[in-house]
Amino acid sequence: MASLNPNTTVLGIKNAKHLLRRATFVYTKVLIDQYSILTPNQALDLLLTDTPLAVNLPYDPLPLTAPDSYWTESTNLATTFPDQNRKAIIVTGWWWYNSINNPTLKFKLSHFLSTRFTVIGNTEVSGSATEFYDYIRLLLFYSYGNYKKLAKKMTLNNSMLCFLNNSSNLKNAPNENYAREFLELFTIGKGIQIAPGNYTNYTESDIIQAARVLTGFKRKYERNLIDTETGIPKGYNQFSDHHTSSKTFSGAFNNKIISSATDAASMDIELDNYIEMVFNQPATAQNICRKIYTYFVKSNITAEAENDIIIPLAQELFDNGYEIVPIIKKLLESQHFYDLDDSNATDETIGGIIKSPIQQLSEICTYLQATIPDPITNPLDFYNTFWYLFTYNTFLVKSNMGLFNPENVAGHAAYYQAPDFDKNWISSSTLIAKYRLGESLLDGVNRISGNSTIAAKISISDVIKNAGIVSNPSDPFILTSELCNALFAQETNIDRINYFMNSFILQGNSNYYWTEAWNNFISTNNSSVVESRLKLLVTKILRAPESQVF
Repeated sequence: MASLNPNTTVLGIKNAKHLLRRATFVYTKVLIDQYSILTPNQALDLLLTDTPLAVNLPYDPLPLTAPDSYWTESTNLATTFPDQNRKAIIVTGWWWYNSINNPTLKFKLSHFLSTRFTVIGNTEVSGSATEFYDYIRLLLFYSYGNYKKLAKKMTLNNSMLCFLNNSSNLKNAPNENYAREFLELFTIGKGIQIAPGNYTNYTESDIIQAARVLTGFKRKYERNLIDTETGIPKGYNQFSDHHTSSKTFSGAFNNKIISSATDAASMDIELDNYIEMVFNQPATAQNICRKIYTYFVKSNITAEAENDIIIPLAQELFDNGYEIVPIIKKLLESQHFYDLDDSNATDETIGGIIKSPIQQLSEICTYLQATIPDPITNPLDFYNTFWYLFTYNTFLVKSNMGLFNPENVAGHAAYYQAPDFDKNWISSSTLIAKYRLGESLLDGVNRISGNSTIAAKISISDVIKNAGIVSNPSDPFILTSELCNALFAQETNIDRINYFMNSFILQGNSNYYWTEAWNNFISTNNSSVVESRLKLLVTKILRAPESQVF
């Protein structure tokens, strides 16, 4: 029986690794050791703190002669700045840098929410880069907040209004895009289709009625209308474009009738009534909890997991008014999350998800302590050379993960497309980028395409020497086993350790050969022997099948 009962034992190394990987984008030896002596409850208390951002604002270092700098704070119209798509990518770099410097759940949750309330970061369809920045801020604001409130705030988000065309949803020319995706993707989801236009949880007629509720909410280009709760710019209500008849919904919503607004201000009340109707359906809570489960636990929801995990979690989410944190905490403390509720070794949670490209990048950079340019003191190297040219437009694009820029409104296939889900991250077209990421960071050169410098580097000999991630680097078995066990989800068996050690560290020599080479490096600081072999070892570990899952 799958169990939501809490795991009350101390995490230990294995479970600390698991929790940190699933809950954050920060994976370090220091954090693993810190969390290994905590219970899940104690660990979640730390992970759910709200710490300040490392970098408060994104910065555009171009043009070189007169940078657009902190353009998001300008009072000029956002659309008047050039290079909007490049600026949107800068925003994703700003988010990522904060994510790897903030070991809390906030950034994993904000990314999860982006897979639910999807906006494609291409500014040709989602508005200006500044409005896209406001969208990211909204996700961060509600990461520890209320899903239902986020659903309302997202309806007035300028980037969303632009992306799903609700700004052009008018009483005499309805546009159903946002109304459809709000039901299908953002909230209640389709159930089983039981008749043409009837999806159990809602009908096509409900989409028509919802679109009428949503008429007249429009994009505010000036960004001078500020939401009082979030402090983030929002769209505005245009009553002259609003459909003023009552809206009658189907039996899926108990034939609910929502009265029309009578002025611009009461459009918010009508919207509230609509959102309450949708969130009063138990199916909405269940759909959200399924998405939480597939993101944080594993993509395969068995009948047992549906009955024992999803349904009770959904009831709690429904009862608490859609507060996100209590549900996340309960799930990540549960015996089920740590594989403690069954003895089936073929159905493991730990190591049960294929890493997304952003997960892979973040783990490598944080555990192996890549030297990354500081976006405050060296914005050109960080935002342009490292992030825009290498990370985003080479690694992420070739890995089929434009960060906050999925293929379509449903999001990245890994988060919704059954039955493969996360297996979509692995394909013949993505393998080169995934396999050469580690090599690129170890060399400081783009080994995926072009061989240009990337302004970031893992100096592996110095990291092993100084960072404390290996207890005794002069012992080739300890060195290899501790690196494997840190970079793989499950403990590595001795045959695999010997394979990596003999093939890439010893290369036909005795253990003593490596010990002498390491001690020589320590005494002379000449890394000519150890650097090449450590690079080869770590590259092969990062390419191994065991390194592709977490």
